[in-house]
Amino acid sequence: MSSVVSDLLRDIALPKMVKIAQKFPRPRIDDIPSAVHSEVNKPEIATTIKPGQKIAITVGSRGIANIALITKELVKAVKTLGGEPFIIPTMGSHGGATAEGQVEVLYSLGVTEEYIEAPIKATMEVVKIGETEDGRPVLIDKYGAEADGIIVLGRIKPHTAFRGKYESGLMKMMTIGLGKQKGADTCHEAGFKHMAYNVPLFANAILKNANILFGVALVENPYDETCKIVALTKEEIPEKEPDLLLEAKELMPKIKFSNFDVLIVDQIGKNISGDGMDPNITATYCTPYASGGPKIQRIVVLDLTEETHGNANGMGMADFTTKRLFEKADLEKTYPNALTSTVPHTVKIPMILKNDREAIAAAIKTCNEIDKKNPRIVRIKNSLHIDEIYISEALLEEAKNDPDIEILEEPKYMQFDGNGNLF
Repeated sequence: MSSVVSDLLRDIALPKMVKIAQKFPRPRIDDIPSAVHSEVNKPEIATTIKPGQKIAITVGSRGIANIALITKELVKAVKTLGGEPFIIPTMGSHGGATAEGQVEVLYSLGVTEEYIEAPIKATMEVVKIGETEDGRPVLIDKYGAEADGIIVLGRIKPHTAFRGKYESGLMKMMTIGLGKQKGADTCHEAGFKHMAYNVPLFANAILKNANILFGVALVENPYDETCKIVALTKEEIPEKEPDLLLEAKELMPKIKFSNFDVLIVDQIGKNISGDGMDPNITATYCTPYASGGPKIQRIVVLDLTEETHGNANGMGMADFTTKRLFEKADLEKTYPNALTSTVPHTVKIPMILKNDREAIAAAIKTCNEIDKKNPRIVRIKNSLHIDEIYISEALLEEAKNDPDIEILEEPKYMQFDGNGNLF
């Protein structure tokens, strides 16, 4: 990096930061295995599995709380009922749109054959099982199509790029995840403007034409913990998912400051959000079909998670990043998602600075109409974990007036190593 850039940023003062705790409601399930078995053993669910049936269980690419344990117990429950379960990666174009890459994603989430005690069958090959009401082909995973039954496992939460009756959840898992890259491409072709229409259109066609046995819907609390596990019959999935989505929206955490200058995000990754960082938290929406969150002038993204395996989707929504992140970015794994979703903005390359300090300084320098000596800054680890965050002194008075915020430490300057990166 040019020394001219370093010279321009050298005298930008960084404020003292304060560690705080944001308090949210915390309903949660403490006994995950019991909850899974209780739901699967409901008569209307258990009777869908017959002895000797080969049962495909969907597992996606998100960093869902307890996903490995939930999958393991679901496998165990199916075996107890006489089924022969196996896992199919259901993540559209994620994992670099290759079977090997999708297995790698599952392993990074702890979903390994050894742990779950069931095989993983991965392919990008799809089978046409029917057509939508408007005549478009409906495609699903080849192994799923060949199975005697499919269990749709997924988390319900607000989507990052559109709003509708169904957003991220079981209906989308069938449409995009089970459809693999080709199915996802078919649904995404019309763009996110039409996603609220297309998701249930394709999902209902899959419910009609594929052997979906039941769904297992997961809802998380603001602390990224499992707070609800509910098994739904195939008829209940389209009927009850909207209410679960409303519940998930009520439980979404948020940054409790509506207007500030700079947001620092330590890490982004596909295990955190499909967009690398959840815009429902960071307000970094990639389409005009979703909105909400704080008003922020500049976004700084410092690094990638290890679990994202080089997929830097989401970096394009930042204004500044680091050489460290850029060198970790694997464009062969990053670009397929953007090409499939038809949203290239998320993978654009932001301004690259040589280290964390310069990236943060650049964000402050380029803010307009702010107090440069006392900027309003929020720093989060990632968009999944915002119960404990850092704020600059300029936000301290506002924090003290919020009964749901606890001040954890005295103000102190950010600490950087010899390379200018945050400890």
